[in-house]
Amino acid sequence: MWFAEAMADRIDTFSHDNLTFDVLDTGPLDGEVIVLLHGFPERASSWAQVSTLLNEQGYRTIAPDQRGYSPGARPRRRRDYTIDKLVGDVVALIETIGRPVHLVGHDWGSNVAWFVTMQNPDLVIDLTAFSVAHPAAFLRSLLGPQALHSWYMGFFQLPFVPELALSGQWAPTRYWMSRGGLGRDELARVREEIVDYGALTGGLNWYRALPFADRRSFGRRVQVPTTMVWSDKDLFLGRDAPAKTAEYVDAPYDLIVLPGVTHWIQTQAPESAAAAILERVSG
Repeated sequence: MWFAEAMADRIDTFSHDNLTFDVLDTGPLDGEVIVLLHGFPERASSWAQVSTLLNEQGYRTIAPDQRGYSPGARPRRRRDYTIDKLVGDVVALIETIGRPVHLVGHDWGSNVAWFVTMQNPDLVIDLTAFSVAHPAAFLRSLLGPQALHSWYMGFFQLPFVPELALSGQWAPTRYWMSRGGLGRDELARVREEIVDYGALTGGLNWYRALPFADRRSFGRRVQVPTTMVWSDKDLFLGRDAPAKTAEYVDAPYDLIVLPGVTHWIQTQAPESAAAAILERVSG
């Protein structure tokens, strides 16, 4: 792909599909660019500790608040959150940056990163995926125990009820989120940065758009060097999908297992997260 001149100034926002996205851009302007994609229920700020560690090593980190999270990018229809649109947003960001990037994702951000990499290998130098496996590996794992880990995806299809449940008022939901690894301070951050910020329905719409996904694209293979990072205390992703992911990568591949860490790797184990990214991007 032909690129315009790489951006020499900070990127605070970018536009795509008549939407405007907020961006956290830190580190040396002339450093190699690492794009960090957040998951649910988080925003770009979830990468703050990891970004600092990467910036100290000379890398520039760019983390967007994605579709449904940025106030200027909250379309109402769930069809506006299909994977092709989420991928298009990230492609627009990379084109704004003006050069291929090291791509990193966590949770839903990993899912988007997988698809960006499969469909646009010319935009991605390498991929580091946290807590979500290759889409085809994940689908295969749903035939086994992973279905029990992913029950909430069905619950999130309901209208209104998930918003009520995740607003922080229901004790069973607080227990489920705490059991999933979120501490009291992190639950307060979800309340402030997602619920009070008006981003909860937008984040849930990523799940509500799943019935409209074109599954024919899920089996594409990855052609760039890739690292999959999985933590063995992850309540939402079992061991099977990460174990199968190597079958879909036609490039150097590493699986890193973090013992004793929950799903929320980048906030609870930022040093390990940064080390995994640095090992991949420096390689």
